[in-house]
Amino acid sequence: MQRRQTLFFIGILLVTLVFVVLTTLWGNKPLLGLDLQGGVSVRLTAVEPADDEMLDQAVEIIRARVDGLGVAEPEISRTEQGVMVSLPGVDDQARALELVGTTAELRFRPVCDTLPPLIGEAEPTPSSGESNLVPASCLSVSNGDVIPATGVDGLTPPEEDKAENFVILTDERTTDVFSERRLLLGPSILTGDGLSGADADFVDFEWGISVTMKDGEQGIDAFNAIASECFSSSIFCPAQAGSVRGQIALVLDSQVITAPVINAPAFERDSILISGAYEKQQAEDVALALRYGALPVELVAENTQLVSATIGEDSLEAGLTAGIIGLAIVALFILFYYRLLGLIALTSLAISGSLLWAIISHLGTQSGLALTLAGITGIIVAIGVSVDSNVVYFEHLKEDIRDGRTARSAVDRAFKPAFSTIVKANTASLIGAGLLWWLTVGAVRGFALYLGLATILDLVATYFFMGPAIKLFSKTKTFANRPERFGLPSVGALLGDGQ
Repeated sequence: MQRRQTLFFIGILLVTLVFVVLTTLWGNKPLLGLDLQGGVSVRLTAVEPADDEMLDQAVEIIRARVDGLGVAEPEISRTEQGVMVSLPGVDDQARALELVGTTAELRFRPVCDTLPPLIGEAEPTPSSGESNLVPASCLSVSNGDVIPATGVDGLTPPEEDKAENFVILTDERTTDVFSERRLLLGPSILTGDGLSGADADFVDFEWGISVTMKDGEQGIDAFNAIASECFSSSIFCPAQAGSVRGQIALVLDSQVITAPVINAPAFERDSILISGAYEKQQAEDVALALRYGALPVELVAENTQLVSATIGEDSLEAGLTAGIIGLAIVALFILFYYRLLGLIALTSLAISGSLLWAIISHLGTQSGLALTLAGITGIIVAIGVSVDSNVVYFEHLKEDIRDGRTARSAVDRAFKPAFSTIVKANTASLIGAGLLWWLTVGAVRGFALYLGLATILDLVATYFFMGPAIKLFSKTKTFANRPERFGLPSVGALLGDGQ
């Protein structure tokens, strides 16, 4: 029996040491959430009433977009009429919000003409009454049969950006609307529904976008039909200056994402490459927008909250300060009341804390699990749960000694019923944590997760360290003859070492 306890004692110490050393060598560290490292949070609200199915689909699309951004542990949840998105640790917050909030339909439009940048203000130009009758070719606008609607910036207003209309849009993202190159685009010939996938690829020493179309008339067949026109520079897709081929513009939310030149009359559905000396980030952004371009409901951003890194650091400092103060008070109490047993309890707490730190660091680095302020609160609460476990065992020891048993014999007798009580109490905490995780979202789930994880590690430390440690100490003469040094009644020492 004693050999088993010794193995438990040495084993838990070695496991803890290995976890800590490997965590340090691998450079793992906890991943901080939005409230601890800064980031951006935005509530997206549906412009028109949306049913549950539409909002659920919107959540999944936005989650896929955010995953594509590489944001660790984002919080994406439904609200009554929209979606709540929290993105921790985002450096380019404007870019993240732009990609997350884009809601329009992805459209493929032929490029009819390249217009010069607009200098100065222009009067809005109404569209022709014939614009809803899909023109036969780009000649319809060249001949003046159709005049695309434009605003003071020389671009088609979003409300006029309809699939059947000719439009004037920009293909450059800049804050100066009077210095953008403008593209005159024909009616949409294909939507994002015909797209199967898109990825950034490094081909021939440059970044590009690999596009995969769906089979059938609404996929690769429709794409090849306009590709043939652009390759031959027909009136449906004329060549632009500096090229002998036409271009197809991929438009999302009244913004041209990319407008590649078509260099083949037909393509295999999974062999379409958009090249153009992209930067890696540009290629990834374009591929991301193509993959997750359309939401089932139009959303607008409300209550955007930017959390600076400074505010996050202040929150982290406040949380750590609260934890240290609480731990210090608990340590003083347990050392004063239980003396050497209190020291064993604090060592047990240190072991469970070290294991928790290693697990949090590993999950943060490898799986993107974020530690939030609510999570820190859950860990602080778990400290109290862990101390309760020690107190239960220590009080069982004291009761047995007062009943006439020796300090040594009380150790063997008290642990089993005490551990049974500890398991029951911790099970109640785990049930509460599980219900919170299942029924809630956001910060409350973080609290529940870390409370549950810390509670499980407390059971491990109690069974494999605290019990065996006290068992080993009970074999010493000091424990038998001076139990008061361990915070135990001295009455048991008067009976000697007998059982």
